Amino acid sequence: MTIFHYDVDADGIATLTWDLPGKSMNVMTLEGLAELNDGLDKAFADEAVKGVVITSAKKDFAGGMDLNILAKMRDDAGDEPAKGLFEGTMRMHHLLRKIERNNMDKKTKKGGKPVAWACPGTAAGIGLEIGLATHRRFVADNPKAKIGLPEIMVGIFPGAGGTARLVHMLGVMAASPLLLEGKMLAPAKAKGAGIVDEVVPADELLATAKAWVKDATDADIVKPWDAKGYKMPGGAAYHPAGFQTFVGANAMIHGKTQGAFPAAKALLSAAYEMTMVPFDTALKIEARWFTKVLMNPSSSAMIRSLFLNKEALEKGANRPAVADQTVKKVGIIGAGMMGAGIAYVSALAGIDVVLIDQKQDAADKGKSYSEGLLDKGMSRKKVTQEKKDAVLARINATTDYAALSDVDLIVEAVFEDTGIKATVTKAVEDAIPADAIFATNTSTLPITELATASARPEQFIGIHFFSPVDKMLLVEIIKGEKTGDVAVAKALDFVRQIKKTPIVVNDARFFYANRCIIPYVNEGARMVSEGVEPALIEGAAKQLGMPLGPLQLTDETSIDLGYNIMKATKAAMGDAYPQSGADDVITSLYEAGRLGRKANAGFYEYDEKGKRQMLWTGLRDQWPNADEQPDLTTVQHRLAMAQVLEAVRALEEDVLLDIREGDVGAILGWGFMPWSGGPFSWLDILGAEKAVAICDDLTEKFGERFTCPQILRDLAKDGDSFYGRFGPKAEAAAA
Repeated sequence: MTIFHYDVDADGIATLTWDLPGKSMNVMTLEGLAELNDGLDKAFADEAVKGVVITSAKKDFAGGMDLNILAKMRDDAGDEPAKGLFEGTMRMHHLLRKIERNNMDKKTKKGGKPVAWACPGTAAGIGLEIGLATHRRFVADNPKAKIGLPEIMVGIFPGAGGTARLVHMLGVMAASPLLLEGKMLAPAKAKGAGIVDEVVPADELLATAKAWVKDATDADIVKPWDAKGYKMPGGAAYHPAGFQTFVGANAMIHGKTQGAFPAAKALLSAAYEMTMVPFDTALKIEARWFTKVLMNPSSSAMIRSLFLNKEALEKGANRPAVADQTVKKVGIIGAGMMGAGIAYVSALAGIDVVLIDQKQDAADKGKSYSEGLLDKGMSRKKVTQEKKDAVLARINATTDYAALSDVDLIVEAVFEDTGIKATVTKAVEDAIPADAIFATNTSTLPITELATASARPEQFIGIHFFSPVDKMLLVEIIKGEKTGDVAVAKALDFVRQIKKTPIVVNDARFFYANRCIIPYVNEGARMVSEGVEPALIEGAAKQLGMPLGPLQLTDETSIDLGYNIMKATKAAMGDAYPQSGADDVITSLYEAGRLGRKANAGFYEYDEKGKRQMLWTGLRDQWPNADEQPDLTTVQHRLAMAQVLEAVRALEEDVLLDIREGDVGAILGWGFMPWSGGPFSWLDILGAEKAVAICDDLTEKFGERFTCPQILRDLAKDGDSFYGRFGPKAEAAAA
């Protein structure tokens, strides 16, 4: 056995130790499942073995399932993919049920062997599902450990018994946050939630688990749902209390997902049905619904984008082949909100930081931003005093450019003005080493133009952080015309060091993310000008799966920002600028001082504390509702196509270099319909032929902005897809 190592001690306790070769974190593979099964069979068949402990040789227990297994199950089934997925899922159920029941007599519930779980750290997905099937769950008191079932975050739900066991252990109400929100809990909180039995010192973990196994009785290893007289906590679906639970759960799910995420609906359906049947039937119900979700193209797209593609990008899938460019010391110019956030995530990652501003009090204020975040972490017991002191010690807040003499990366985050950035670039380059890389943080200014102020444009690159930096996962790296490979590698290595997901694009107006976001918010404002009911616009976006409607998003990012971008774009494009009703709406709100959330007035109304209330009634007064309102689908097509067509054009124009980056960047950058897997995945789900028909219809009714890109028309003509033609497998085949 090379993955699960088998050992029996003098007390007759077998230990199955998970240690997947070549990986820092265990993930379940087909070989791993086979070895776990063989190890359990060996222990249960050996009369000298009194019980079993399942543990890990690594610092964590497991990161979950290798999701390629699910694809293999489907592919291996040939013309019957659903059958293959269902049978593969049931094999996992049988394996984990074997842990629970092993040699136990079905009638007397006696004769089984106790199995304990000794978890040294994080356990996610099937890692926890294995634990849930054991008879006693011990977790090390590890401050970095997280325990939970996050499958819903990648478009599926726990399908190896996790759903059935949590529902039967805790009841639907208590299980819902863990299942429907994918919450990962620290060990103590996991114990409080009822999914862990004991939290013990790390150095006592294995001994404590073995001691329990040694003394366990027949009664200790009968699962509640296998015991006579079992009643589900909180009541089954037909029980008055249980009925109320499902009414509330339905409302909660619809409120959060607007019906756009198939996994959440399927999970609740499975939970509802399994409350009314014996446990073994509940496992079959879970497997059926799990198979249904896996057969939905949404789950494949989400898994591909949020797991496979995201992981590939974070591991440097598109990194130039140059030497390691790990950042040792970074200079950050500008200690405002953005610069302060970049300083925080850099210092948190162990990088020394020089944070520079024109005045010392501004630099100190920038450093205090990190202190505030660390204090918040301490109040939540996620940060120790020692960690806080260490992070703050790495930040040197100063006005002295001489402190940049030994940095290897600069991140300039001053005001979005070409002249100011040029002045700063020249001053900084006089102070930094000749081989240091200069990155400018900008969301709209062309990198090639900014690089003209640099004496070494091959070492000049754009980095677009999203706000707030500490929370947003995406970082957009922009190559200017003269940017070299070392600069790209340095930017990528830095972004990976600070635990963000990078995408690399070529220089063009608005780069990639803003290029797609701006048409979305403009389309919303344009519809307001046309007399489309504002609530219809916002509701249509939410039902698409967008986290914010276009009007709310404009309020959040501020209406004056939209106004300034509009003015700058007009100045740059001249007569080519496509004037629209969106400009009139934004200008009117700007001139009225309705600048969005920050002004407590925008498309929405806000209370005195800044909490968003209802849509501003003045919208309907100034732009009266049209007598005939568009149907929901038309509004949704306008909002979705406004974004995805820009993504396609970015690919067509070589701004976007990899469709994986386009999909991951869209979801992480502005929350594009996560259920779809991103713009290119959504078009593949829709089908190129149907997408072309929608474009042609919108173009005829609403104008040339919806003109179908030739690349999409070609895919429709050839019966092809974006991932079929431009995905990693297609590129490998072409090579």
